[in-house]
Amino acid sequence: MDVTATDFLKQATSTAEYFGFKTVDAVKKHPECKSCKKKLKHSASAVDRRNDALHGMLTSGMTSFCDSKLHEIEAPVLFYTTEQVPRTGEAAITLQVFNVEKSIAEAILIHATKALATDLGFENHSVRINSLGDRDSSVRYIRELTNYLKKRMDDMPEAARELMKEHSLTALAHLIEKDHELAYKTPNPLEYLTDKSRKHFREIIEYLDLADTQYEIDPKLIGHHECYSDALFSIDMLDDEGSRIQQPELMIKGGRYNEFVYRNTERHIPAAGAVVVLRDKKGPARFPKVKLAVPSVYVVQLGFGPKIKSLILVDELRKSGIHVHQNLACDSLSEQLRDAEAKGVTYTVITGQKEFVEGAVILRDMRARTQEQISTEALLTRLRRSSKVASI
Repeated sequence: MDVTATDFLKQATSTAEYFGFKTVDAVKKHPECKSCKKKLKHSASAVDRRNDALHGMLTSGMTSFCDSKLHEIEAPVLFYTTEQVPRTGEAAITLQVFNVEKSIAEAILIHATKALATDLGFENHSVRINSLGDRDSSVRYIRELTNYLKKRMDDMPEAARELMKEHSLTALAHLIEKDHELAYKTPNPLEYLTDKSRKHFREIIEYLDLADTQYEIDPKLIGHHECYSDALFSIDMLDDEGSRIQQPELMIKGGRYNEFVYRNTERHIPAAGAVVVLRDKKGPARFPKVKLAVPSVYVVQLGFGPKIKSLILVDELRKSGIHVHQNLACDSLSEQLRDAEAKGVTYTVITGQKEFVEGAVILRDMRARTQEQISTEALLTRLRRSSKVASI
């Protein structure tokens, strides 16, 4: 694909905004940020930026969260940054989700970045996913991994043996990079997940299944031991034969990093993020601004299944050219309805557990003060027609 850095950033910004991400400047206008007197202290360093394996941009997301006083916001915080990759200058966008402990955070990140890849013309792609689990999970896994590798030191390359002095996961990462046979015989981290982490990972898989997403569970998809916890994912670009492209033009990786935030702030703040890099294309000196249409529809949901269905619906509406407001990370029905009222939308689309089971939605006309239950197909037809009339 011949995608310019400017076109990439324009589309990336548009897609991010559509899925509910805002610029840091927009988020910090929140009243709770304005009234905050102190930034949240953190101890992140240049070493952390090297360790996060995504050019330091997930680390910079945490520093933006702290320095912009976003920690004062109790509600979910979704923001994006457009950047140049350190050292290479490549164009990139990061998507960050804070204050969302549930699996919907990863689902939103995966769906938004997949949508961006498709919009840029990279339609042939697949998700790889793994989990190192929470702190208890990773402690058990690392103990087993360390014991396994120590018993096989003589079979390891010298470089891997040296890396064992640093950490067993670092040594494993080297073995994976070199495609050493020992890497594929090591313990599987998924076998050491706690019940909580297993449930979290299972929900992400359920989302992938419901969204008809091509995916692979890859136990050897790992991140640096000081950065990542729970789920990690990569969206791989595929060639015409369905094989993974080793040096793709578009690189997409992400994961959850609650433990990293805790180590650097001493506060338990749920955090997950993703980075999308347009490889070998220098980011422009001035990042393009995108003017977005004002949405006339608000998508409201309540419950795990309805959240996933609403996420898929939001994407279907996006493909139909219908702009929407949504807060998929929110668990309060009344809060979403109040927000829809405040934004003055024409329609509110509501999905609860009953509608999820029946494959329908409630369409509420905010002006006529009427509502009805209709199928998703009928909803798309109605909103497309309404959108055409409004544009005349």
